[in-house]
Amino acid sequence: MDRLWTPWRFDYIRGADAASSCVFCPIFENAEHDPDHFVLHRGRSAFVLLNLFPYSSGHLLVVANRHIRLLEDARPEELHEMIDLARRCEHALRLEYAPDGFNIGLNLGRSAGAGVEHHLHMHVVPRWTGDANFISIVGETRVLPEELPRTYERLLPHFRSL
Repeated sequence: MDRLWTPWRFDYIRGADAASSCVFCPIFENAEHDPDHFVLHRGRSAFVLLNLFPYSSGHLLVVANRHIRLLEDARPEELHEMIDLARRCEHALRLEYAPDGFNIGLNLGRSAGAGVEHHLHMHVVPRWTGDANFISIVGETRVLPEELPRTYERLLPHFRSL
């Protein structure tokens, strides 16, 4: 049996299962720690940050500033800003990484794959032809060619002008 040790995930796993906590709220409430949390931009209704457990390098999250469970619970201005930020994420990633395509979407509810089902967030995932290689499919392991601090450093200038 193969083992892939990921000790940094334990705090996330423990925190994600706690009903009284939200992984996004402490980040939203502590703007002074934005570089530590890889927050790229804060808007009126939403903020953008790197996914700590990315599917690919440059995997971004657009997160509502408040707890919203479903799209129908969001105000029009919140939805508008989230879509606009996703568009800006796409633009920044296209300029910096030149991906072949994108997966952009929401997972609403646990059965749909929502890891944080009570706090609306959108995934913006750059994709390249052939990025689902044998190690991802057979080995069920993601190979990420760039560390998060470097990704943050590359993308931050694209968001400073907002």
